Amino acid sequence: MRVISVAFVAALVGGVAIAAPAVSPQIRLTPEEIASKPVEGAGTGTSGVTGIQTTTLQGDPSKAGIYTIRVSIPPNTTIAAHTHRDNRAAVVVSGTWYFGYGRVANAGATKPLKPGSFYTEPADMAHFAITKGEPAVVYITGFGPSDTIYVNAANDPRH
Repeated sequence: MRVISVAFVAALVGGVAIAAPAVSPQIRLTPEEIASKPVEGAGTGTSGVTGIQTTTLQGDPSKAGIYTIRVSIPPNTTIAAHTHRDNRAAVVVSGTWYFGYGRVANAGATKPLKPGSFYTEPADMAHFAITKGEPAVVYITGFGPSDTIYVNAANDPRH
C-alpha cells in the first residue's frame, strides 16, 4: 500500500509540475530601449492598415502565451470594424485614440481616449478606431495567438 501511495503522490506532483505555467522573463524597458527595438508594419494582432508600425515588447502575438505590442498609428487613420480571438487590454500612451465598439466604424460612436486612458477589446467583440490630426501610440496586451478578422472582408487592407 505504501508503494502505491508513493507512486500516486509522485504522479500527482509530476502532473502539477507539468501543468505549472512557465515563468515569464523579467523585462524592464526605458522609452529609449523601446525606441531601439525592431519595428515592423502592422503585424499579427493589428489591423494591417498601411502606415501602422508595431513593436513587440513581450512574447509573440502569433503564438500561444502572453504578449504586449506597441502600436504606432499615423494621423488621419481609420481602422474598420474587426475582431480578435483573444481578450486584450490596452493603454493609450500618446496622442488621442478615438475608439468605439460596434460592427461599423462610426466616428460619432467613438470615445476620445487621451494618454493614460485604458480600454479593453473583448474576444470576438467588434470594435474600430480612428486617429485625427495627430498620431497615437497604444500598448496592447493579450494572450495569443491573436488574429484580426474584419466584420466586412472588403474592408480588410491586407487583401
